Order: sequence, then structure tokens, then C-alpha cells
Amino acid sequence: SPVGTHCVSKEDHPIVQRKGLAVVDCSWARLDDVPFVKLRCGAPRLLPWLVAANPVNYGRPCQLSCVEALSAALIICGEEETGELLLAKFKWGHSFLSLNRDLLKAYSKCENGTEIINVQNSWLSSASSVSKSPVNVADKPHRSTEEGSDSESDDGLPPLEENMNHLDLSEGEESEEESETENEGITDAK
Repeated sequence: SPVGTHCVSKEDHPIVQRKGLAVVDCSWARLDDVPFVKLRCGAPRLLPWLVAANPVNYGRPCQLSCVEALSAALIICGEEETGELLLAKFKWGHSFLSLNRDLLKAYSKCENGTEIINVQNSWLSSASSVSKSPVNVADKPHRSTEEGSDSESDDGLPPLEENMNHLDLSEGEESEEESETENEGITDAK
């Protein structure tokens, strides 16, 4: 919940077992319209920094879908099997686990929210100090899941695939908007 003051942690495991876990299903674009202060919530919690793997917000930090948020909270609280079971219902669920594997593992080792925030801040500061050159998706060779992977992971999850919804067009290709504009001009000329 955005009104939470503490980060979800292992300390919350008894609450999750006794009362359950809930999220509000709403669009990130309309988050301000949700009256969170009017919703009855005994223990509102914040999630630490994680990257979305759902098709709508793939690769965007902190813009998780409901199932990603629930699964992350369950894994952090110590209910790893249940969290993975939820994600298994979605064909992209393994991507969330792969993208966030190291962070989820580190967060789940923390005993309380303060430790989680320290791990998060440490990871973010070390990640920002590493300079990464931008990678153009068009320059990378496309690999299918059948071809395997050069870097086999030890988590037993299938390799990640490119999200076709977030491809960058190279400068030589025309965008859809340009195509539509040109087509409209042709239609109008007839």
C-alpha cells in the first residue's frame, strides 16, 4: 500500500498467516484516484525495489502487477513456494523471478523492514555506480527458448525472452505513426 510506513519483511509472516495478504487492483495511471486512506487495512506495507516482468510494464521498476506484488510479498515473508505457485499461472511469471532473483533472495534473508531497506539502498547504489552502455535490441541476435542459453541459470527457470512490446526501432525503420500519417495522406488524396 502506498500509505504503508514499513517495508514488508519476515516479521510480517505471522500476520500473513493469520490475516492473509491483499492488494488493490488498479491501474498505475489512476493510482491517485484510489482512496487508500479510506480502505481498511490493519498493517499496510510497502514493497522494496523490484522490476516488473508483466507484459504491460516489463522492465519498469516498482510498477508490479498485483500477482507480482503478492508473490514478492509472500517470498519475502518466507512463503516462497506459494509465491512461485502464483507466478506459475502466468506465462511470464518465471521472468519476474529471473529478473528479481538476487534481490528476492537477499530480501528474504532480512529479518525486518529496516534490513530490507538497507539491502535495497545498497543494491541501488552499487547498480547505479556500474556504468552500462545502452544495448540496442536490434543489434542483439534473437534466441528462442529451443536454442538454449549460453548462461544456464541454476534456478531451473527457462531463459528470458525478449519482450516484443518494448523493442526499440532502429533509425532506418519508420515508426507506426509515420506509416499511419503517410497512409492517411494517400487516402485523403484519392
